[in-house]
Amino acid sequence: MSNIAGRVREVFRGDQRVDADALIARLDAVRRFLSAVDGLLPDADLVPAHTLVERAGTRLALSRDHTVVALAGATGSGKSSLFNALAQLELSPVGVRRPTTGVTHACVWGPLEGANHLLDWIGVLPRHRFVRESALDADDETALHGLILLDLPDFDSVQRSHRLEVDRLLGLVDQVVWVVDPQKYADRVIHDSYLREFHRHREVTLVVLNQADRLPPAEVPRVLDDLRRLLDTDGLTGVPLLATTAIDPAGMVGLRNALERTVAERQAALRRLAGDVDTVVAGLDELVGSARPAGGPDDAAVNGLNRALAGAAGVPAVTEAVERAYRHRAGAATGWPVVRGWRRLRPDPLRRLHLPGPTGDQADPAESLVAATSVPDPTAAQRSALGLAIRAVADRAAGDLPAAWPGAVTSAARSRLGDLPDALDRTIAGTDLGLDRRPVWWRLVGGVQWLVTLAAVVGLGWLVLGYALRALGLPALDNPMVGQVPLPTVLLLGGLLAGLLVAALTRPVVRWAARRARARADQRLTARVAQVGDEYVLTPVRTVLGSYAEARDALRDAARR
Repeated sequence: MSNIAGRVREVFRGDQRVDADALIARLDAVRRFLSAVDGLLPDADLVPAHTLVERAGTRLALSRDHTVVALAGATGSGKSSLFNALAQLELSPVGVRRPTTGVTHACVWGPLEGANHLLDWIGVLPRHRFVRESALDADDETALHGLILLDLPDFDSVQRSHRLEVDRLLGLVDQVVWVVDPQKYADRVIHDSYLREFHRHREVTLVVLNQADRLPPAEVPRVLDDLRRLLDTDGLTGVPLLATTAIDPAGMVGLRNALERTVAERQAALRRLAGDVDTVVAGLDELVGSARPAGGPDDAAVNGLNRALAGAAGVPAVTEAVERAYRHRAGAATGWPVVRGWRRLRPDPLRRLHLPGPTGDQADPAESLVAATSVPDPTAAQRSALGLAIRAVADRAAGDLPAAWPGAVTSAARSRLGDLPDALDRTIAGTDLGLDRRPVWWRLVGGVQWLVTLAAVVGLGWLVLGYALRALGLPALDNPMVGQVPLPTVLLLGGLLAGLLVAALTRPVVRWAARRARARADQRLTARVAQVGDEYVLTPVRTVLGSYAEARDALRDAARR
């Protein structure tokens, strides 16, 4: 029997130590990942990471001097018998009625006071806590001081509350000893639902074939070989496999030695948390992948966005009004003074849009409380074009990102869509359209027009005075002659013709200058609108891309062992 009980198929692992500072750094990296993706990824995908951070922080803060080992197994596997045999006390009830173990029992080697906080966190009731201390033991139990051994309920219990309790505790303990028996060691429940899930926790997993005394000695190796094959299939290659029997003290030697080594190393808790980090990182890797984030959407997408924003902001209508306003103002400044007053009766085109009027003044402040401008609202086609342009920006920016991120990028691009109309309107209203200053040539041409008009008025007055004198029988004026034409007539006709000629010559120059003013206004408005697009669309997109880069780097740090 001693040969059966003492057979160890593999040396207990644990030669590779986990550095506590390195583990804490990995946990901090997981925290940085969660901070980077907060509000960007579905909460359901982040639950394991949040749980890990919370549990790890609590476990490390409670006690590093204790090692929590759980005995887990199915109904009839003999967990409670092993528990009592290790404690050498009848602590957990053993019987033929199933399930026997309905609550978790704990046995503490060493003072109970130092383990109480840890047991409170684990959730073991005080009345089910026992201390393995006796004056009769001398130094026999010293090697296990610091061990907290748990006898868990049966994971295949017919009572659902037992199964839920097992699942909860398996996420908290430092090491798990899976107890199987010769009859049900190949049961699919333990392999598919439990052992296979622990493939990242091989360093804190131990499997024992209990009740080996029920097998003929010659059958034990064959059963162990078959169990090893199943464990390898579960991804637990290298996990220690022992044969035990609770009825013979010699049959407990291998398991006790393994527990003594675990307690002596004080590494189980760190290895368990390191395995938890590995599991969480593997699950999060699908959310991040290995793509290098782009700095933002490409130039084509940005240019398309700027064009769509310009259309929605009414830039074409404003620039057309700028051209007409330039012609209107230039005509009022360089036209024939006789008809300038008539031009001033016509409203300035920019004034109609509540943009700077002829004197550079804004519209009535009371009106600006309702709307910054009266630029026509965007049409359905322009709104649709803007939506498509924003979607194109998001698609181009998130093209290489994993599946979980394009939605976050699109949401960011559209996050301030409701604020865009007011922002664009304020931008249009606050843009210098370049019409505040009167060009010098306007003054020169205007001065010429006033001179020729004055000449025409003088000539007309001279002629009227001559006719009046003749009508009154008074001596007529001696009109100087310019060739064969009297000077007053030359002044009148010359002034009129000169005014018309100056107006005709000025008109194409005004049209050319108006087109330039329109182009200049279009350039300024487009630049200002692009700034709005950068602030309200591109900046949120870049923020998400930056969060992706931070998450990617944090997860890479968390993966380093």
